[in-house]
Amino acid sequence: MKIKDVMLKELMILPLTADSKAGVIEEMTQRLFDKGVINDLELFRDGIHNREAQSSTGLGDGIAMPHAKNAAVTRPAVVFAKSEAGVDYDSLDGQPAHLFFMIAAPDSANDVHLQVLSGLSRLLLDPALLGKLKQAQTAEDVEALFAAAEAAKDAEEAAENETAATPVDSERPFVVAVTACPTGIAHTYMAEDALKKKAAEMGVDIKVETNGSDGTKNRLTADDIERASAVIAAVGKKVEMNRFKGKRVLERPVADGIKKAEELITKAVNQEAPIYQGDKEAVQEENYEKTSGLSSLYKDLMNGISHMLPFVVGGGIILAISFLFENWFGDESAVFLSLNQTGAAAFQFLIPILAGYIAYSIADRPGLLPGMAGGFMAVQSNAGFLGGLIAGFLAGYVMNAVKRGLSGLPKSLAGLKTILLFPVFGLLFTGLIMYFFVGPVFATINNAMLDFLAGLGTGNTVLLGAVLGGMMAIDMGGPFNKAAYAFSIGIFTDTGDGRWMAAVMVGGMIPPIAIALATFLFKNKFNAVERQSGLSNLIMGLSFITEGAIPFAAADPLRVIGSSIVGSAIAGGLTQFWNTSIPAPHGGIFVVSLGENRLMFLVALLIGSVISAALLGLLRKPATESDVKLKA
Repeated sequence: MKIKDVMLKELMILPLTADSKAGVIEEMTQRLFDKGVINDLELFRDGIHNREAQSSTGLGDGIAMPHAKNAAVTRPAVVFAKSEAGVDYDSLDGQPAHLFFMIAAPDSANDVHLQVLSGLSRLLLDPALLGKLKQAQTAEDVEALFAAAEAAKDAEEAAENETAATPVDSERPFVVAVTACPTGIAHTYMAEDALKKKAAEMGVDIKVETNGSDGTKNRLTADDIERASAVIAAVGKKVEMNRFKGKRVLERPVADGIKKAEELITKAVNQEAPIYQGDKEAVQEENYEKTSGLSSLYKDLMNGISHMLPFVVGGGIILAISFLFENWFGDESAVFLSLNQTGAAAFQFLIPILAGYIAYSIADRPGLLPGMAGGFMAVQSNAGFLGGLIAGFLAGYVMNAVKRGLSGLPKSLAGLKTILLFPVFGLLFTGLIMYFFVGPVFATINNAMLDFLAGLGTGNTVLLGAVLGGMMAIDMGGPFNKAAYAFSIGIFTDTGDGRWMAAVMVGGMIPPIAIALATFLFKNKFNAVERQSGLSNLIMGLSFITEGAIPFAAADPLRVIGSSIVGSAIAGGLTQFWNTSIPAPHGGIFVVSLGENRLMFLVALLIGSVISAALLGLLRKPATESDVKLKA
């Protein structure tokens, strides 16, 4: 497979019309959807935005390479797009991006297409190719340039292979490096090539191991590590680090491997790096920029929730639909029973999946078994959602303790640890603690909380609804938003009560809807780019995608977030005042018909949206086309 097999002419966009980062992503993902490369626009777009949230894929030198690997992709593909004017893409060098390569990879590993995508990343380090691409006018020009560049790269690699057996000059400095990015597609290989090229210029020998989606390549040997003066770890995800114990290790984000290669190599040669102390079982965090404290707990929690959400959404909506058929055909009808049992089957996994993947985030794969078993025990003991949360963290930390406790075993028994000792001891200790302590204690807490919620008067339910609705608008997808959503899901999974789902759903829908209304009602307060995004915000808001408001909140946080909180809190309170309920955990306007008192839910949504839009429009100053810019 060659680059021409994935970078097809019909996918190219010349010229790109978008003039904001959000617009670029929208236009390019839409092209993938229109051409059948992806079958779920929202899922793939979320993957792109999640990758951007970790670090910008604006690489500098006028290049941006947004990429995602998920289940929405039907076949590997690359969209090439060119902007003559340039777009502010939060690039590493702060300069506008002109050349865009959106990589779509299927949710599978160890395939030849990943090698093609990594090859594309390497080609883009050639300034001559970049210069020619900026001058290209047609898709045929772009195709010809990449064909020639790929042929030249193949010849260069063949020449490198011929000299690979040449003995290393012991007089030259020698360093080793490992590169890895969260998706393992682009930055991994660009950092590798940048480090190798800069090392050659500096007269330094280097060996670079890549941890990409196609597996680990050019693996560092014990002899390589021993001979090296220092190790460069340009990584954005978990890699095997314990092998570097006792060596000087320079740990940096993968982007530094691309843009700061000379600095990293210089520090490595001069041994300007701390000695890596290691960990007995190499328990490392997945993201080296978030390794401790509350950020680590949040990462672990979100890993559990993100894996649980498909079960919540799919099972919840199917269950809600089944209740409609129950009303129409009765509880003995085949259509009701089949849908109800299907949705209920998904719900049976909610808490075990939540706990399992929290533990997985903490202790890697060995944490999955005790985490899921602990979550199941939480369900059995009626400890509920709270018990499942505790089970996940408990299992993760118990498994890390087991790893450390077994670290002194002879190497001859190392193979037994992962297949026998870790599962047995991890499950044993987690199960005992769950049975004798966590289950009984949190069952009591869970029952007390449910009794308290059931006994709330109207005033208190309105207040709680307002708090939950307002929290959804504070950070629009961040910790406050997720905390409110997790609370409502917990009650929903324990009792089937959709009152609090109504409060958080209306609170999450209002920020983008209010922005869309404000761009229509107060046109002089927004520039052309912002007005154009009004429709997309309306659609995202109606779909319960709060993140659509983030670009506006980033550009004008006080006014946008402040007005959104007010409207969302009022609407959240009104949903409880009018006793509305939404028996589905996602879907926005598309699942309102499944709820109770749905007309009043829509009235609460309208009131909150109008209030937020009015506040935003009144607080903002009139805009000019040059002084307001979305920051995606």
